[in-house]
Amino acid sequence: MHEECGLFGVLAPGEDVANLTYFGLYALQHRGQESAGIAVSNHRELVMHKEMGLVSQVFDAEAMAPLVGDIAIGHTRYSTTGSPRLPNAQPMRFEHGQLGPLALAHNGNLINAGEVREELAADGVEFVSTSDTEVLGRLLVRTPGATLDVVLHRALPRVHGAYCLLLLTRDSLVAARDPLGIRPLCLGRFGDVDAPGGVGYIVTSETCALDVVGANFIRDIEPGEIVTIDPSGLRSIRVPVEQSRRAMCSFEFIYFARPDSVMGGQSLYEARRQMGRELAREAPVDADVVITLPDSGTPAAIGFAEETGIPFAEGMIKSRYITRTFIQPSQRLRESGIRLKFNPMRHVLEGKRVALVDDSIVRGTTSKRIVDELRRAGAAELHMRIASPPIMWPCFMGIDIASRNELIAAHKTEDEVGALIGADTLRYLSIEGLRRSMGDPQGRGFCFACFTGNYPVPVPLQLEMDKLAMERPDELRLP
Repeated sequence: MHEECGLFGVLAPGEDVANLTYFGLYALQHRGQESAGIAVSNHRELVMHKEMGLVSQVFDAEAMAPLVGDIAIGHTRYSTTGSPRLPNAQPMRFEHGQLGPLALAHNGNLINAGEVREELAADGVEFVSTSDTEVLGRLLVRTPGATLDVVLHRALPRVHGAYCLLLLTRDSLVAARDPLGIRPLCLGRFGDVDAPGGVGYIVTSETCALDVVGANFIRDIEPGEIVTIDPSGLRSIRVPVEQSRRAMCSFEFIYFARPDSVMGGQSLYEARRQMGRELAREAPVDADVVITLPDSGTPAAIGFAEETGIPFAEGMIKSRYITRTFIQPSQRLRESGIRLKFNPMRHVLEGKRVALVDDSIVRGTTSKRIVDELRRAGAAELHMRIASPPIMWPCFMGIDIASRNELIAAHKTEDEVGALIGADTLRYLSIEGLRRSMGDPQGRGFCFACFTGNYPVPVPLQLEMDKLAMERPDELRLP
């Protein structure tokens, strides 16, 4: 399962904003590995470079040299709407009749992008990509306004779903977050009043990117907020919608965001550690050792070990130089791909009753291969403990979760899932335990749709049928 994008924007007069953005994107590489791009303004023009690949592959000294200015935005992408090719890479450049050139970077997924695209195409608008980001950009350039925040104020009520936006004009950095707050976005301060350029500002997806560049966290961008930063300072307005509830993606807390980030005032490392503790209370096990599938399940495994008193050990070593395991054309090569990424520690596992704690199971194919490898390494018993509820419904808000027919838990019990992947036992964290771990016992501030099927906004019928794949429409649980 993949997240979709990482955003980093900075306005810092006198600073090397392109290199700051490069380091910020590097810190956000976990949010997307398909493409990367940076756009910079020198107050006369916008200069941009983007390519397919990792941040370190896209940018070298030659690529960075033209990126000179005081304001920049950057983007690292995993595609959820639009195929993985260069026209869909971001930022995307547009020309507004009143505002001139602007660059747009988007994290999220617009569930009515098809409808808006058809309306624009009927008016003669031509598209060069398959991305919903271009749909949004084309909508913005056809929306009048003397300032970009006014344009956004008028245009954003027409789009629905998840979006965090960074926009760059000649003289401003503008950020916007959807009214539900589905995707994360935060504001930081760079420099100090005594520095030659004074104080600069940064807007980014996660606080870990602020830490990397030495910026101080100020606050989260609020759901439904539009923030404009320019040489005169910072100002804020609200998207004019009636939406009052919040529905931040719970998988940001479970898996997607880095554990050293802070969201909603909470340490994600501590939240995940608490998920492990809750899981241990709900589903204890007789075992000799607790291990994890590194690295995303590690905090939960540590919490599980602390609560049960069972020793925690590194049972599998992850190669630090593997970014993803590509699908291979034969079973032997697929197994080699898993072994390349994760290597079991036989001396830790042999003859032991093992509790394997992981953050989630989607299709179950990787889990089955991992269980097989642990058996080969001599584990006497294998007990899977999953620090999230079973994923039973697809996501329409920008997370690459498969159709419902591909989700292993959609039509199977815990015991059936455990038997299918070869574990002696398997248990999930309850949704109540997850909510307690996230500091939201009533679940009022988060989206749990992939567990419950209760989506925070109505989903267009075509999207429902595409992803639910042969499920009956009357099974949907929409507001």
